[in-house]
Amino acid sequence: MRNAGAVRAGVAAAACGLLLTTVAACGADDGGSGQDTSSGARSSADGARNDEARTVDLKRIPSVGDRYQKQIPAGARQVVAVYGDGKNSADSTIALFTKSGDTWKKQRSWSGHNGKKGWTTEHREGDKRSPVGVFTLSDAGGVLADPGSKLPYTQSAAFQAPHYWAKSHWNDFDYVIAIDYNRVKGTSPSDPTRPEGQSKGGSIWLHMDHGSGTSACVSQSKANMEYLLTTLDPKQHPVVVMGDKADLKA
Repeated sequence: MRNAGAVRAGVAAAACGLLLTTVAACGADDGGSGQDTSSGARSSADGARNDEARTVDLKRIPSVGDRYQKQIPAGARQVVAVYGDGKNSADSTIALFTKSGDTWKKQRSWSGHNGKKGWTTEHREGDKRSPVGVFTLSDAGGVLADPGSKLPYTQSAAFQAPHYWAKSHWNDFDYVIAIDYNRVKGTSPSDPTRPEGQSKGGSIWLHMDHGSGTSACVSQSKANMEYLLTTLDPKQHPVVVMGDKADLKA
């Protein structure tokens, strides 16, 4: 676990950037439709997916064509797959696959959200679309204490969503996992550095759901964030494969 005190000065220095840039990239929808706290209907649906998922063994990540299949690093043994419902949809299905030998097994799947305007293969700052692609997962953090993350975890109040956002969004960043899109791996998810430039956007995270689309991130329930944090292991070289279903099949 990273020493929160050691990073607090750097995080605090970037707090304005975090709130105006990082949080804006990840977070809010002006409306706010109530935070998803795993309602009975959603839990039942996700539970049914989990029961079915454990029976599936595969040679490839399903519904992912050669273009993105080839981008999965040879050493990756864990894949978070995010299947967007459509190019312009904010709804997704998320699944975790683990590899044993040359076989992938779907461990669990659940509902989530992506950018409120859908997906893009050319993400730009402020376009409200999530980037399509294959990205490593290296660092985690959040407002809440480390739940037992295997990824390096930075706890800081600087992750707190601003309270001028709708109340339903205030817990979005209680837990986050940085998606390694236009960021420096090995740093806190709150690090605002964007090696490819500001215009390409950044600060794209897996984080907690508020019940509707994000500004570019991928969101899911608190329980599923805790599952990912305690399951994803840097020794297994985890990656996320994400996009709308049509692009992923390309």
